[in-house]
Amino acid sequence: MKASLEHMLWHPVVALADLQATPVAVTLLGEPLVLWRDGEGQAHAWTDRCPHRGARLSLGQVVETDCGGRHLACPYHGWQFAPGGQCVLVPARPDWTPPPGHAAGIHDAQEAHGLLWVRLVAPDAGAPLPDELTRPPPFEPGSLPGWRSVVCGPYAVATSAPRLVENFLDMSHFGFVHSGWLGDAAHAQVEAGHIEETATGVRASNCRAWQPQGYAGADGGQFVAYDYAVLGPYAATLQKNSVAPDGPRNAIALFINPVHDEACTVWFVMSTVNDPSTDESLRAFQDAVFAQDRPVVESQTPVRLPIHKGSSVDTDVPPEVHGPSDRLSAAYRRCLVRWGVTVGVC
Repeated sequence: MKASLEHMLWHPVVALADLQATPVAVTLLGEPLVLWRDGEGQAHAWTDRCPHRGARLSLGQVVETDCGGRHLACPYHGWQFAPGGQCVLVPARPDWTPPPGHAAGIHDAQEAHGLLWVRLVAPDAGAPLPDELTRPPPFEPGSLPGWRSVVCGPYAVATSAPRLVENFLDMSHFGFVHSGWLGDAAHAQVEAGHIEETATGVRASNCRAWQPQGYAGADGGQFVAYDYAVLGPYAATLQKNSVAPDGPRNAIALFINPVHDEACTVWFVMSTVNDPSTDESLRAFQDAVFAQDRPVVESQTPVRLPIHKGSSVDTDVPPEVHGPSDRLSAAYRRCLVRWGVTVGVC
């Protein structure tokens, strides 16, 4: 596999709560993967293809071994693969020891923020990654004392991952797409705040908007200050601070699996403090807000984010223009160019 930047990045592929006793099939950057847990509880991400006759391993099952471990068994001929990927049992010839080449394709996987993260290729020494992109994006509020985190999603969306990041960073749509929830057309003006492009991405502080219901369970409108951070091509966070000193504080992370150029799967990790809402109501609030975003972002053309002058997957689509409130999204676009991102852009 060619070691493009996107293949060397860590991407979320499943919520940990959804990875239990059975294999899970996902697609990442066009690559079918199978996810499963071994007897030690370790999560694995493999190419979803049996090396024997090419059947999908995700159609198989996790089987218990005599010594208390677990193997992943192919659905076609029952070949069993140990956690290291090696085939260790061929039921048609149980006395035969498969050679080293009889192995599944394995990928690096690790857990963070309630999600399983996978990278398809380890960083290439000839094309080193910026240090900030060599690990899953940080999300500190989830580990702070007194804060709790809730994973919302997955949401499968028919648009490119960069379109969704830009939507997440955009406050000026609140009064129109989220009227009555996160904004009001009669109070549409926003304050863009201070925007800084850094070696690790983009940060924007003290961005302000009036919100009739800025938090799940809120009972009145108020101005809310947002701090944003772009932490990678397909990851961003925001922190919402109530003007009341003892009011709720919410931090939300957007983590995206770029399934391919024009489709993605999204999770939001919501961390809160001083918020009496239940986990269920937080998820319901996020479901409702994203249901408002979905038809709009899925309507955008071109589907891929146009960041290169004079290039488009659809030459009939005119270039996009920008307004004063687009400074954060413009900085994000410059980041994508600087990083050399190719998936989801044109």
